[in-house]
Amino acid sequence: MLHEGKQTGRRRGGRNPLLGSVDPVLAATLEVPHTKLRDEPLPADTAHQLVRDELMLDGNARLNLATFVTTWMEPQARALMAECGDKNMIDKDEYPQTADLEQRCVNILADLWHAPDPAAIIGCSTTGSSEACMLAGMALKRRWSKLGRAGRPNLVMGANVQVCWEKFCEYWEIEPRLVPMEGERFHLTAEEAVARCDENTIGVVAILGSTFDGSYEPVAEIAAALDELRDSTGLDIPIHVDGASGAMIAPFVDPELEWDFRLPRVASINTSGHKYGLVYPGVGWVLWRDRDALPAELVFNVNYLGGNMPTFALNFSRPGAQVVAQYYMFLRLGREGFRAVQQVLRDVATDLADRIAELGPFRLLTRGDQLPVFAFTTKPEVTAFDVFDVSRRLRERGWLVPAYTFPENRTDLAVLRIVCRNGFTHDLADLLVDDLARILPELEKQEAPRHPPETSTAFHH
Repeated sequence: MLHEGKQTGRRRGGRNPLLGSVDPVLAATLEVPHTKLRDEPLPADTAHQLVRDELMLDGNARLNLATFVTTWMEPQARALMAECGDKNMIDKDEYPQTADLEQRCVNILADLWHAPDPAAIIGCSTTGSSEACMLAGMALKRRWSKLGRAGRPNLVMGANVQVCWEKFCEYWEIEPRLVPMEGERFHLTAEEAVARCDENTIGVVAILGSTFDGSYEPVAEIAAALDELRDSTGLDIPIHVDGASGAMIAPFVDPELEWDFRLPRVASINTSGHKYGLVYPGVGWVLWRDRDALPAELVFNVNYLGGNMPTFALNFSRPGAQVVAQYYMFLRLGREGFRAVQQVLRDVATDLADRIAELGPFRLLTRGDQLPVFAFTTKPEVTAFDVFDVSRRLRERGWLVPAYTFPENRTDLAVLRIVCRNGFTHDLADLLVDDLARILPELEKQEAPRHPPETSTAFHH
């Protein structure tokens, strides 16, 4: 914050150039900086208006059906986040209650994920699932290194993993053993996972909610297969569950599904608080079954501003706002509230998927009955347009529906994907179907697709 005073350039009897309302003439004639700072300051209201004017060119976040990230929160939650934006949560001596709220969130997640001994669970908040996955991967590698085996460590996972896992393997010199998609199999299976394991495998990553099509990987089947591998070979390979989305869906709407710490082979789990944890971007969580799953030497005890505190993170300074908002959501909704929200999202997704299938030209790959996310493609007999044409035309109405091709072995398959998030209502789904039905006759009049897959493969997780 800038204060009035000598350091601002204020002269006796003059006007502080940092204060004042929007000057329309000034705002209309200004050149905003692109490569270097302006020489002179601007009034706060003028700077605010100039930035807001540029941001009008962004898409409407509520109509962005590409992102998994939360785009709506209640005013009370937004107010709490604004009040906590200046708190550096690493300083637990200065902000002990924020630290306590973080621990409460870890405890709540341990209960949701059926920790066998909640007191033994160790976990922390992160900036998102990408950081959480890096931390979980580091723990897997360190546990493997203590076994004293020679050779290059490897990590087994499906080709549908989020790119953060490939980054982890590159940064920490791990061989990524990616199981490619094949035919109508779009994610990892128990048989394919075990076939790629050996004495240098640090772990298997199972995805609870693939970003490509919204499907759950069969965590319990993978765990059972790894149990059999241990019994026959002695190889004891842990599982990390990447529950970036599904770990905040399954506990509420699939309570009987065994994917979490109920399975002894699951060593760690991560989730994104800013996805189906219903918090704005900037928070993730990672939990380990017990202290044996997280080697003690990875946790640093830091003397910071007079306090001694343990920390295990890639980021040091970050605001407490998102952690406070996560606790607010847990407090606000409770188990039944979360169940109601996630069930509505699944209902919206399955209903929308069915209605899109009824339009005629599309074939569903999934229908939103696991994650409230589904993928669909055009039928083989549709030759006048492709999924990229559909995506382009929907964008003209403000809808952001990504079109993309699948990974290696199924690059011939191009799909559209819709992510239903909190704030995406049945009414908005009706409007989307109406717009889709409206553009189809025009697309069918085309002579050929205008955006072939080889030139339009952008895809955002």
